[in-house]
Formats: sequence, C-alpha cells, structure tokens
Amino acid sequence: MNAADKIIDAVFESDESFRKVLSMTIKEELNMNMAAFAEHAEIPASTLYKIMSGKREPNVKTLRQIIRTVKRLEGSEKGEFIAVIAARPVLDNISETKRKIGGNLCTIREYSATTMEDAIIAAVRAERDGAKALVCAPIVSPTIEKILRIPVATIMPKNSLLEAIEIGLKKIS
Repeated sequence: MNAADKIIDAVFESDESFRKVLSMTIKEELNMNMAAFAEHAEIPASTLYKIMSGKREPNVKTLRQIIRTVKRLEGSEKGEFIAVIAARPVLDNISETKRKIGGNLCTIREYSATTMEDAIIAAVRAERDGAKALVCAPIVSPTIEKILRIPVATIMPKNSLLEAIEIGLKKIS
C-alpha cells in the first residue's frame, strides 16, 4: 500500500492515527521535516503544526492538498518501479531494492501474496501504484497478463526447484 493510501485509511480510523501516519510518512518515507512538507503542499506551516498537534482538524481542502502532495512527492522520490509478487519467504531473499536498468535507476517494490487470489489483487494494486512492469510466478502470470496493461515477466526458479526436489527426497528417505 502506498503512503497516500495509508494516510487515507488513517483518516477514517481516527484523528490520532491520521497524525501518526502522516508524521511517519513525512519524516521516514519522504525524508522531510514538517516545514519543508508544508512548503511543498502550499499549506501554511502553522496550519500543519496545528493539525499535527491536534489543535486543529484539517478541512477537506487541506486534506486533499496533503494527499496530492504525498502522491506527487512519493512518485518523484521513488521513480519508476518493478513490482515483484511472491510469497514472503521469497521476498525476504531479495537483497537489492534498487537496480540500474538501461541507464535508469529502478526500484524493486515487493507485493506479498500467499494465494492466487492475493497475487491477482496484488498485480492490480501494483499497476494502480504505477509499476512499469511486474514479475510473478508462472502459475499466475498467464491470468495476470490478461488483465494488466504493463509487461509481465515470469519467475523461472530453476535452482530452487532442484533444491526443493532434493529436500523432498530427503524427507521421504
């Protein structure tokens, strides 16, 4: 889930949750301070500080401006990305989160899935998040290719397949 969606979810959860998620997003995901974010959002810094301290609730216009700014900054900060859909143990083995491809720095964004349905939902979400391409398992790639407009590459786990067969053989011996 991208930062803007997290903020929107937090708005509906509670004022405290909204402030906490917005603060974390600004500081950790966007690597900014409140004053710099306020400037980018074209919101008076005093207004943002009042919202963050709980002394004021954001009006709809201010909330829209915050979300729009987070989306814009998140997009420019993260640049292009390739989505990888796999089970959590597979994703935990990915050591690189950025890779230079064709002279461009590309982010690798992980989408965890444990069922085929999860993988299809993650694929749609990745495309909506702005993925330039998607990498997934061969069992779901034909279906995903039919519903997405971005390129889909299939994981072909040759070495891990042989290792899994060996483990299976050891378990029955």
